[in-house]
Amino acid sequence: MAQERLPLAEVEPFYGSGVYAVYYRGPFELYRALAGTETPLYVGQAAPADRNARSATDQGPRLSARLNEHRKNISKAVDTLNIDDFEYRALVVQSGWETAAEDYLIHLFRPLWNNETAILYGLGKHGDAATTRANKRAPWDTMHPGRGWAAATLVDAKSPDVIAAEVAAHLAVHRAYPDLQSVLNSFIDELRQ
Repeated sequence: MAQERLPLAEVEPFYGSGVYAVYYRGPFELYRALAGTETPLYVGQAAPADRNARSATDQGPRLSARLNEHRKNISKAVDTLNIDDFEYRALVVQSGWETAAEDYLIHLFRPLWNNETAILYGLGKHGDAATTRANKRAPWDTMHPGRGWAAATLVDAKSPDVIAAEVAAHLAVHRAYPDLQSVLNSFIDELRQ
């Protein structure tokens, strides 16, 4: 959280593996409660190719590559999203700590786009031929069409109305963090338990 937020549209290559968070500040109605807050839509990790990598250089450009994958996918959803409305934070961590850091961020923020919330999952999914698997279209692609391989899938996992209702219910329980102090307070409160 202490890292600077940077435009997702302009991810420059950098060395390191670790964790990241993707934030939204645009007008899409479904995410209005999160726009401009400290609650990310998505958090993730990028592990080093070599689990024994000892430096960011040894880890390779894993974080920046993963962020660029997300940039490309979000950029394809031109009817609903604008890549200029997204920012990210990234933190390079020691090899082996990525999963623990990601798990904690998911627990803290309960991001709408993460699989673990089971609402708008699918952003991190890689394309494959619709004929090779019986998967239904992920909710992310239902709400944000644009990826060609997802358009070839004929059946939605959830309808847009179900997704919108789930988002509203989730945000009613898990309110957005309006500022960094509220995130810090939540972290400290958990330490007391």
